[in-house]
Amino acid sequence: MDYDAVERARERLEAAANSRTQPGDVEAVLERARSQIEELAELAAQLETSLPSRVGEAVQEGIRAEALPVARQLAEVRGLAGQTIRRLERIEGDTLAERHARVDDLSLLVELITSGWKSVDDRLGRLERGLQQSGGAIVYRIEDAQERRSSNG
Repeated sequence: MDYDAVERARERLEAAANSRTQPGDVEAVLERARSQIEELAELAAQLETSLPSRVGEAVQEGIRAEALPVARQLAEVRGLAGQTIRRLERIEGDTLAERHARVDDLSLLVELITSGWKSVDDRLGRLERGLQQSGGAIVYRIEDAQERRSSNG
């Protein structure tokens, strides 16, 4: 048998036995891992209780910061819309009053024209009756009157 090979095998076994972890070391690592897991569980529980309120506060503050300018702008738009409606109603009223005034003016104008033509018609009627009663009228030609003026002139 080769004692050198056996010796080398024994050295390897000793080296393997020395590099093996001891049960105490494993227990210490497991204990540290357990305590860290417990700490992590406690921290998670604290976050679980405080996180919803923190998120809620952050959301409310964000909404408040963003909604306040929007609310102001909306109030301004409402005011401008109300002002526009009032102006349109006033313009509508003015336009309606103006239209009625123009209709009244047109009615007066029609009455004036009608009465003017009626007076012209009455006057022509009187002239016709006067001509019929006198037996006729003397008719002068315009050309003759123009020739007399040019020869006298």
